[in-house]
Amino acid sequence: MVYTSKSAVRAGLPFPRGANWDGTGVNFALFSANATKVEVCLFDAKGQTETARIALPEYTDQIFHGYIPDLGPGQVYGYRVHGPYEPEAGHRFNPNKLLLDPYARGHTGEITWDPAVFGYTIGHEDGDLSFDERDSAAFVPKCVVVDPNFDWRGEPGRIHTPWDRTLFYETHLKGFTASHPAVPEALRGTYAGMGRKDVVNYIKSLGVTSVEFLPLHTFLDDDYLLEKGLRNYWGYNSIGFFAPDPRYAHEREHTLREFKEMVACFHEEGLEVILDVVYNHTAEGNENGATLSFKGIDNASYYRLMPDNPRYYINDTGTGNTVNL
Repeated sequence: MVYTSKSAVRAGLPFPRGANWDGTGVNFALFSANATKVEVCLFDAKGQTETARIALPEYTDQIFHGYIPDLGPGQVYGYRVHGPYEPEAGHRFNPNKLLLDPYARGHTGEITWDPAVFGYTIGHEDGDLSFDERDSAAFVPKCVVVDPNFDWRGEPGRIHTPWDRTLFYETHLKGFTASHPAVPEALRGTYAGMGRKDVVNYIKSLGVTSVEFLPLHTFLDDDYLLEKGLRNYWGYNSIGFFAPDPRYAHEREHTLREFKEMVACFHEEGLEVILDVVYNHTAEGNENGATLSFKGIDNASYYRLMPDNPRYYINDTGTGNTVNL
């Protein structure tokens, strides 16, 4: 459905954050302490054509929110956030840049390292103080509204193995399944392959109580790696903490379901699933990095900035930025 009228949007609720489907529509809620306006952009199923741009009508406790009826799972979306572009004061709002929802549970597409994904104009004499007016939507991944319902097969809840009996098996999903004889070639490197009964039983036979996965949430391949024909194999370059990476799905349109199926298979055998998630930095880098999500939503809130010159980032992590936890 294409929305062209503001009357299509209701006030909605400020919580929970993210895009949440209730069976009849979707509630959008996005935190920003310093923005002046937030627009949710809807796209076609392929994420190529923007079909609507709707301002979230309400602002409660620093959260912009609105409810759009008749939307549902599979809807592709992103945000455009308005506010001051004052890098020297720590603000880098640029509504020309389509932004990922920090609370999205589904992503689609991959980044193309075009100059348009940066909030400033690359090569400009003013550097990151310049303002880039190009639309980044064609070059960035987008969010997907998900169906949270899932049959957990009667599970009583999470498995809580006492620490004195806990033994981790740490692994990389893609690497583990790359040549495992029990995994069909088409399923290697996928959640579906990792969740196969033969694989789960093998790990259980080792005597471990828990399997710990290196990052499975959405991360990016840096442009300097791609230029060399390389990839970020480990995944410590987060851009979506709540969204399973679709590159590990056999069928990308069912990424979340495949991830949950894998977890359920381990739980059925009494094994805990531990996720390695690094919350201290993101893939947006420093003042010279791209504007993909947090930086454009509220840079001054999400990142630790130099107190005497908030144009620059505190780099405790060695990655260019440090999340303001």
